[in-house]
Amino acid sequence: MIPALSALSAVGATLSQVASLGSTPATPPTSGPSFDQMVTQAAKDAVGTLQDGEAAAIEGVKGAMPTFKVVDAVMSAQRTLQQVLAVRDKAVSAYQEITRMTI
Repeated sequence: MIPALSALSAVGATLSQVASLGSTPATPPTSGPSFDQMVTQAAKDAVGTLQDGEAAAIEGVKGAMPTFKVVDAVMSAQRTLQQVLAVRDKAVSAYQEITRMTI
């Protein structure tokens, strides 16, 4: 697994753990997926996009895929990685702010 994928997996696992801390809501959800399911699915989608970009880059090096498709897949993977890093940064910032609160 490439370092970016393992980092993304770690972020997904951390977010799943954070989501499971508050898994007993005061009122049951009315419909739709839970927060944990939503975060898990988003992490899986992001990992899939990164894997697609990596596979496209390998196929491009082999000459088996047109250049424009390689560029499109790699740019999509780059956008996904930037989004994941932005979410991670916000989560870390929120955690740091919570730890600074006085009781």
